[in-house]
Amino acid sequence: MIDSRTALPHWDVTDVFPSLESPEFAEGFRRSLERIEGLVALVDRLGIPGKVSQAGSALGQILYEQNATLEQVSTLEAYIYAYVSTNTRDATAQARLSELQQARVKLNLLIVRLTAWIGTLDVEKLIGESDVLRDHAYLLRRAKIRSAHLMAPAQEELAAELGLTGSTAWEKLHSAHTSQIAVPLEIDGEIRQLPMSTIRAYRLEADADLRKRAYEAELPEWKKSEVPLAAALNSIKGEVLALARRRGWDSPLDAALFDHGIDRPILEAMHAATVDTFPDFRRYFHAKARALGATTLAWYDAEAPVGNVSRPWEYEESRSFIEEGFARFSPGLRDLARRAFEESWIDAEPRPGKVDGAFCMWLRPGESRVLANFNHTYQAMTTLAHELGHAFHNRAQTQRTPLQRIDPMTLAETASIFCETLIEEAAFAQTPAAEQAGLLDASLQLPAAVVVDIHSRFLFEQEVFSRRGARELSAQEFCEMMVAGQRATYADGLDPATYHPYMWALKPHYYSAELSFYNFPYTFGFLFGLGLYARYLEHPDPFRSKYEELLSRTGMSDPASLAKDFGIDIRSTGFWRSSLDVVRRKIDRFVELVGRNPHPPAPLSR
Repeated sequence: MIDSRTALPHWDVTDVFPSLESPEFAEGFRRSLERIEGLVALVDRLGIPGKVSQAGSALGQILYEQNATLEQVSTLEAYIYAYVSTNTRDATAQARLSELQQARVKLNLLIVRLTAWIGTLDVEKLIGESDVLRDHAYLLRRAKIRSAHLMAPAQEELAAELGLTGSTAWEKLHSAHTSQIAVPLEIDGEIRQLPMSTIRAYRLEADADLRKRAYEAELPEWKKSEVPLAAALNSIKGEVLALARRRGWDSPLDAALFDHGIDRPILEAMHAATVDTFPDFRRYFHAKARALGATTLAWYDAEAPVGNVSRPWEYEESRSFIEEGFARFSPGLRDLARRAFEESWIDAEPRPGKVDGAFCMWLRPGESRVLANFNHTYQAMTTLAHELGHAFHNRAQTQRTPLQRIDPMTLAETASIFCETLIEEAAFAQTPAAEQAGLLDASLQLPAAVVVDIHSRFLFEQEVFSRRGARELSAQEFCEMMVAGQRATYADGLDPATYHPYMWALKPHYYSAELSFYNFPYTFGFLFGLGLYARYLEHPDPFRSKYEELLSRTGMSDPASLAKDFGIDIRSTGFWRSSLDVVRRKIDRFVELVGRNPHPPAPLSR
């Protein structure tokens, strides 16, 4: 058994290839490049995007080859990224990733050619004539719409090639630079140079002085890095604006809404409901300040533990708790978690050079890899459950083709939020009344992040795009816009003097041209997951019978249609309010517990 205090696990990908230097990897890399070339040659032979006889047959053949190519290339890319993400100083891994990204440009250009061609076809007629095309109907219909938002072929080709030395290069700079920032901090009388991920993790510690000192040590390091990071952000957002304009989108937000499968009425309904909850969250922040013995809640105290929930959650204990909690939903969910732990799917140890945060990535059909920076807290345990939810989602899509597995971000969080909620409810059910305030506080961290903080980042990104069209922006302006977004959402819930002006510098999502307005899909996914969990509690058995099918189809239908199958209307503010009512009840209960008399009130109703 692993001693989680001394040796948290690293993931294992050697069952794919022995190493990056192995002959097996070299052969797999070569075959993947050949597969890409073969797909390009097929499209060339068919004369696409020109007039093609028997278009349905040609399109079916292309989809088959495209799926086979993506299956192979996706596994190769995940394998390489398993090395890059755990050690950004690995020059060999970085070089191979760059080489693969160069080859992937050909796939991107091919998609542009195919999209332009599909725009000339009678898609509905072809779908009705072929089972293969019918299976990919959602993809083809979206391609038909997207074809109206393409530049001329030569311009799309140039944009794809320049993207490697533009937004992609800036994104890599951000990842490599921020993962290698070392922050000096005094620990036990000794000045230590600690990774930024470790410094930021101290915000979860019970030691108030450590939280404050870590925050005060963090900010100057972002200040030192603000010039290159501002240059990166200016360049990426400038590229996004230029391409959106050239492709005929009214704004980057409109392009993002299409990418995420929703429209403005859905976004506006969701945002109207979330803004209405801000006063409730401020009640929570004020109550938390009282629980911590403070008059106002500082930024660096927002995630501090309250009460006995600060007890350590060892890695093996977390594993057991997650497996038991998942088993209450279904044996399949439990078995997925057990396999992830037993087969070394998880890289849990924080260490220099490893990227911050947590994610789950598809590796092969039915098999994922989970990156975490485990720190023995309740939040770290629930984060593992969250990421394993993504792995369960991946498993549900095992029988789908790679093209059918392309989820919008609005649906990508569906299983992860559901699984995290499942584990939070299990933890609460086992918690004595005297310790419930601490657990409630921990369970309110995610809602506070994806409802309040995410909205501040949405406002920030809106303002960045609004101003960036006229000129480049300074690091100081980015900081001012970030603080303005925090003021609009947190208000006096947090001490304004401690707002975090450099959230724009540390969030990697801002540094991807493909993830513009990455933020609102997280709010959508959280609230949609809560809404599904409520449906599960109402009708457990019928829900179980339909749930995995829903997960398997998240790349095959739009969110509104999938929600309708569960009686949910996502264009109604009422649905979003009903999901947020779950959070309000937790806030009400927390406020009551913090100000209650010595006699514990009745357990929170679920």
